[in-house]
Amino acid sequence: MTDPDVFCTLCGSEYPIDGVPYHCAKCGGLYDFRGLPYFNQKNVDRSQPGLWRYRHTFGFSPDILPVSLGEGNTPLVWADVLGHQVAFKCEYLNPSGSFKDRGTAVIAAWLRSRGVTEAVEDSSGNAGASFAAYAARAGIRARIYVPESASGPKRRQIEAYGAELVPIRGSRADVSDAVRSIADSGVAYASHAYNPHNISGYATAAYEIVEQIGKMPGTIIVPTGQGGFLLGLGRGFEALRIAANADKVPMLIGVQAKVCAPLWAEFKKGEDIIEPNAPGITLAEGVMVRYPMRKDAVLGLIDSTHGAICAVSENEILPARNALARLGFYVEPTSAIIWPILVQMLRELPGPIVVILTGSGLKYG
Repeated sequence: MTDPDVFCTLCGSEYPIDGVPYHCAKCGGLYDFRGLPYFNQKNVDRSQPGLWRYRHTFGFSPDILPVSLGEGNTPLVWADVLGHQVAFKCEYLNPSGSFKDRGTAVIAAWLRSRGVTEAVEDSSGNAGASFAAYAARAGIRARIYVPESASGPKRRQIEAYGAELVPIRGSRADVSDAVRSIADSGVAYASHAYNPHNISGYATAAYEIVEQIGKMPGTIIVPTGQGGFLLGLGRGFEALRIAANADKVPMLIGVQAKVCAPLWAEFKKGEDIIEPNAPGITLAEGVMVRYPMRKDAVLGLIDSTHGAICAVSENEILPARNALARLGFYVEPTSAIIWPILVQMLRELPGPIVVILTGSGLKYG
């Protein structure tokens, strides 16, 4: 038996109804949804907790119970930036302190529905902290693998939820390699990079933004590593466009740190295949991803919205964090990389402009 909504993007095989493989058993390909989320305003159920009011967009069967800590419903705060009103979506106010909770809530419910009692995850910090929180909520034993360089507050947060923390020496890619070898032995892998269900959770931010503004925004700016959040936002806005029979979606702008910016490098060069730049050390640890799993989908989305992938230098990041703090937004350096791009492009972007602030400054140190 299979789940007809999820399929292998390489060979077309449908996702099996039993087990939780993180990639296709036939060809090793990546799983994704066949189409866009289906959005219907009449099906939004405000009696449900957190982002579960949008559960009709997840494609879940009715017997899958929500796992929730009250995620979603994050504030959209307007502020003056160089004489222009800009909306800041405060995703760092999600329960574990980052946008990852949107995807993790959906993944945790799906894992529990398949009988998973133990799972592993790899993370630079935020995804691990998020999964540790929601695993605790769902009754799943979590083992989180992080780089030794992961920030202290994130590591302590992961352990506080009761998860086992496993530091790995080496790069972020070394951490992923270690976890994949464990997952290949049969342990459930709650990967925010491989599992497509987190994209359904990320899409709920798009639904909220339109509710909060009262119309479709003109531009969305978001920090981008794997690109999953950007992909979820894009699919969510497109689902809304179809539901409303509208004529456009927002321009999407993803921002990376230049020392590790494979999406930006490919976007700028416009080649089909390039070797990603060698990763360096960046304060924006949350976007330090050398090989984005859904690269083609992300770049295709950027192209379809006439958007862009941009990148910032290291010496811009801390001043950007400080500038945001002066507006009252206390975010980690990864979130702050949006600021130089916002300031640089502000006058040429269609409005309303919405900037996504992804992680709390309390996690940095």
